[in-house]
Order: sequence, then C-alpha cells, then structure tokens
Amino acid sequence: MKHPDEYRGKTVVVLGLAKSGVQVAKVLHKAGAEVTVNDRKEREQCPEASELEALGISVICGGHPDDLIHPGVTLLVKNPGIPYSVPPVQRAMELGVPVVTEVEVAYHICAAPMIGITGSNGKTTTTTWVGQLLEDAGLSPIVAGNIGTPLSEAAQEARPDHWMVVELSSFQLKGTEDFRPRIAVLLNIAETHLDYHGGMDDYIASKAKLFANQTADDTAVLNWDDPVCRSLVPYIKARILPFSMNEVLREGVHVMPPYGAEGQLAGGEEPERTVVYTDGKGFTHEIIRVENIGLPGRFNVGNALAASAIAISAGVSPDKLAPVLSSFRGVEHRLEFVGERDGIAYYNNSKATNSKATNMALTSFKEPIVLIAGGLDRGSDYEELVPSLRERVKAVVLLGQTKEKIAAAAEKAGLKQIILVDNGKDAADTLTMAVQEAARLAETGDIVLLSPACASWDMFPSFEARGRIFKEAVHNL
Repeated sequence: MKHPDEYRGKTVVVLGLAKSGVQVAKVLHKAGAEVTVNDRKEREQCPEASELEALGISVICGGHPDDLIHPGVTLLVKNPGIPYSVPPVQRAMELGVPVVTEVEVAYHICAAPMIGITGSNGKTTTTTWVGQLLEDAGLSPIVAGNIGTPLSEAAQEARPDHWMVVELSSFQLKGTEDFRPRIAVLLNIAETHLDYHGGMDDYIASKAKLFANQTADDTAVLNWDDPVCRSLVPYIKARILPFSMNEVLREGVHVMPPYGAEGQLAGGEEPERTVVYTDGKGFTHEIIRVENIGLPGRFNVGNALAASAIAISAGVSPDKLAPVLSSFRGVEHRLEFVGERDGIAYYNNSKATNSKATNMALTSFKEPIVLIAGGLDRGSDYEELVPSLRERVKAVVLLGQTKEKIAAAAEKAGLKQIILVDNGKDAADTLTMAVQEAARLAETGDIVLLSPACASWDMFPSFEARGRIFKEAVHNL
C-alpha cells in the first residue's frame, strides 16, 4: 500500500452505486474514512444499499440532497459515467473539493506497479493480450479496471511482485490527480465520447492525464502512427517506447518491411512481414511473423505491436512473446468469428462504437462484406466511412438513429444495395431482421459483419447485449 493512512478520518462522498462505486465505498470505509454513498435511483433499485449499511456506511438513494456536498467533505469519488454537470459535482468543484474516480483511490492503496492502457480502440484486446503475455512469462499480472474487476477491489489484493494491468477509459482518467502508472500506454485517438467531453480538446486532455505524473523512471508506450499520440511527446517526462506499422524505429516495436504512410501497401504482391524490436543500441530482435499473429486484421497487428512493447517494458524478453501472440484468439464482440452458413462467414464486432473502429474492421477482410451498422446518434456525419465502404463493402443493412446518415455515406460511396430496417416489435427483433436481410444479400464467399460505428444505447443497454443478440440471430438463421 503506497499511502496506508491516505483516507483515515476523511469525509468522503461516493456518487453512484454501480459495481465500482460499491467496491470503492468498501475500500474507503476499510481505510478509515467516513463514507456516504449517494445514488439518484430509488431505494428499491439499489439492492447493494443494505450490504453497505450493514458495514456502517451511510447510503442515500432517490436523489441528490442539497446538503450532500458541504465544506466538511474532503473528497468526492464519482462513477466515471456521471457527467460533471450534475449538481453534486458542480457543488464540489465550487467548494474546491477534489472530484476523482475509483482509479485515483485504487492507485493510492495499490502495492503493485501499474500498467495503464487507454485509447479510443483496442483497449480490451490489448489489455487482455498483455495479461496473457505476462502470465506466460511468470510475472503475476492482475488484469482489472474498465475490463471487468473493479480496480479498487483488485488493488487490495495486489502485492509488490504483481503487475496490475489496467484498462482505462477517458471517463476514468479525467478524474485522476496523483495517478502514476509505471507503464502508460496510448493506443490511438479517434473522435468519440464527445457528448460527455464536450469536444476533442477535453477528450485528448483526459487521455493525456495518463502521463501527467510519470517521471524518467517510467515508460510511455505510444502509437507512432497516430499524430495525436505523437503530439503529446513534448509533454511526456517518461522514457518513450513507440510502436509503428508504418515506420522503421531506432528504438521500439515495428513491422519489417513497414506498411508505409497511411498503412497502404507499397504496391505489387504483399511481402512477408515480421514484428521486430529495435533496442536503440543497434540490435534488432525478431518477435513474430505477421502472418502468425492469432487475430485477423491489420489493426490487430497494431494491437500486437503495442502488447509486445508493453511486455518488453515490463521485462519480458522479446524472444518469449511469439507463443502467446500466435495463440491468442481475442475477446468477445471484437471481430469475433460467430460461424459460417452456406459459405458465408459471420463476424460480431459490436464493440465498434465509432467510425474509426468500423474502418479498421472493414480493412481486415479481403472478401466482399455485407455490413450491418447504425445506432446512437452522437452528431457524427460518417464521411470517414466513405472510402472503406467504396472499396470493401457490397451492401449495407442499417438500423438505429443513424441509419439515414450512414445511408448517405453509403450512397456517396456508390453502393447500390442499401437497406434501412424498420423498427420491429423490440430492439432484438429489429437486429434479427437486419441479420436476415444481410444473409439474403450475401453470397458464398462473402462476410456478414456487424460493426455499427455507433454506440448501442438508442436500442440496447450495452454493446455486449447488441453483440449477443446478433450472435443468437446468426445461430437461428
């Protein structure tokens, strides 16, 4: 534990009774803080309340009392998804009360060094992959954070000889102050979550907080092909270990021969490519042939580069990485192979909640694609999809709030087969009809790909629910 008495005697309000809120309330109570948990949901919708009250933690449900935040409060820990515009958060900021997320608390109680992984796309795949690489090397990783186990829960169990491998969202990072990962990783930046952040500046600044407290003793792993990642270099004090698909690096993890600018092929036949690590001292270490990486798609080559750079930073020898890089089969809802029927392969990429993620999925296949897309309208125009739609897609089946917008992009791309699915009796029925339409349009040798380019909340409670319904619909064809 870094600061065992950090919270003793402090008056702390925890805002939000979700899984992470319940856990951080328990951790703070155990650390000696006087804890009040508040949730706007009614008491009957807060089944966790009784458990916390039995421990001596005060719980207030059914709204935010005017006197919840007062000058005696020393810390507000909010659920990452709660916007900063809600009255308790505004009041705390007026009074100068620090507003943090569970990540900050977990950092203060965690004895293990942390690997913090963020980015607009690829976080879960890379975090899971790193966990397996470190496990294979005998380095005792604990994988937690935005990926499943609440970070504050995992942090309590961590020892100095563990590595805490943490997936982090911009929502979580925005609420950090002292958080300092030993290895900080920024995979990429795409336009997303702007409804929460209010613009790209705040979104990028929130991601960049990952590096704010690092020193020369730490490592920053950066995507050298992403201009936003590179723009942060002047502000980073840590040792930088880049990864790149498009450049040869003096020090870092890259592909030989590189793909070139924009990731385009140099022309002619696809050459054999190898992932290598150059150590900055003139030595090049071969890691794995690109064709042997266990996940399809060029963007998963990027994830493999990032995972390799992280593992090397944690002390794994480059020549020990190939077995896990080749055997890893990915994470549910991320370019997940669902099955094949009548020579048509079906893939679930429900996690693609922005255009960049969908573009990356579309470039993963050489076969013609029937794309199922659409969802929550966050104000994007989907122009970014036009080149990939033109080059990779034979037909689109669209649903949700954004179906007309994506249809306009498909028309601009010159697609002739554009199907807009009417709402069924419920969201599951609508997505099932979309799968049936896609199956009708596809021919032997084609790919049917769910890659929505949108969040799910206009129709589904989560991208996971959307993906599972898609898989069920495919299995029922």
